[in-house]
Amino acid sequence: MIQANFSGEKIFSNSEEAFSLHEKSSFGEKKEGAVEYSFVEALFLVKEGKMSIRKTITTSMSLGLLLKKLKKKDKKIETKLVVFSDLRKRGYIIKTALKYGAEFRVYDKGKKPGEEHARWILYTPREHDTLTWHDFAAKNRIAHSTKKSLLIAIVDEESDVSYYEVNWLRP
Repeated sequence: MIQANFSGEKIFSNSEEAFSLHEKSSFGEKKEGAVEYSFVEALFLVKEGKMSIRKTITTSMSLGLLLKKLKKKDKKIETKLVVFSDLRKRGYIIKTALKYGAEFRVYDKGKKPGEEHARWILYTPREHDTLTWHDFAAKNRIAHSTKKSLLIAIVDEESDVSYYEVNWLRP
């Protein structure tokens, strides 16, 4: 099991297990002698029993406490976790996409970040969230300008996910 640390803004590990999982399954990113995890990646790994985050030198943070701390930093973390978990279990690699103005980049099955480009940029609205046509057009334009398709994952009240892929058509 990966032993990780939570500094308030970062979750990271310099354990052999962290580097091994990164090489095998593309979890986290190598930075300054450690593997740094996005909040949703760490939450997923803790939930799956593959990571423990230190609260103190001798005790680990519970899943509930971790979720509570992360919700203060990202109000959508639970919605993102539902989508992240669903796609990871289907074999996709998911990475953050802040520089694209999206929530995630999604890599096709068998493709690795750094070796291939992401196929989609992904947004994760809840079922009752409002998305204006202006917002939709802006998201689609970003996807098109980055040579990716737009993927919208709508999460309903039962945490089921419906995916919609949007592509440009040329006349």
